[in-house]
Amino acid sequence: MITAPPNYFAVVKTLPEAATVIFHNVTWEEYEELLAQLGEAPGLRISYNDGVMKVMTTSSKHEKYADFIKILIAHLSFRLRINILFFGSATMRKRKKTKGNEPDASFYVQTAALIGNRIDLDFAVDPPPDVVVEIDIHHDSRDNYPIYAALEVPEIWRYDGQELTIFHLQESEYVRAETSQALPMLNSNVLTEYLRRMQQEGEFNAILAFDEWLQSLPR
Repeated sequence: MITAPPNYFAVVKTLPEAATVIFHNVTWEEYEELLAQLGEAPGLRISYNDGVMKVMTTSSKHEKYADFIKILIAHLSFRLRINILFFGSATMRKRKKTKGNEPDASFYVQTAALIGNRIDLDFAVDPPPDVVVEIDIHHDSRDNYPIYAALEVPEIWRYDGQELTIFHLQESEYVRAETSQALPMLNSNVLTEYLRRMQQEGEFNAILAFDEWLQSLPR
């Protein structure tokens, strides 16, 4: 008897907000086919690790935190005149390693010059982002850290709704660190503080306070 392959797209497109579904024994071709079918569908994060494909849906709260972090870093880029390139939740994947993942945000700092003005990335040849961001208010992204390690992502920022934690890649494992290596003026306490202020005072006031803090830094 011939068994038809699962219709992953049919399952994924009906997932509710803040849901997770895990598929096993998924081929690389099926993973890439689902990515092609979904295109740039918002609110989805798909990871692939040696035949295991995990699909997660986000929420407006989830996206709000991710967007706020991107706004903070964009403002830092402007205020401190640092070239930072943003690629959002761009799909990072390498067929040879049978690994793929989509962060909530990603940006290039140290390797921004290597990317230049290009808009499209090819992770078969391009370096990974210097920082990826994971918002873990509905899901736990730490199961995906081996994927990031295989893709050689140097730094992860994880926000769980209360605290932003920084991790550095060391000998194929992520180790908690206080300070960002991509942006050394930032540490866990600073990033957590302005995320907290966004919740309590609103986005605009938190950004104004962050700007004042940036201007107080020694030059």
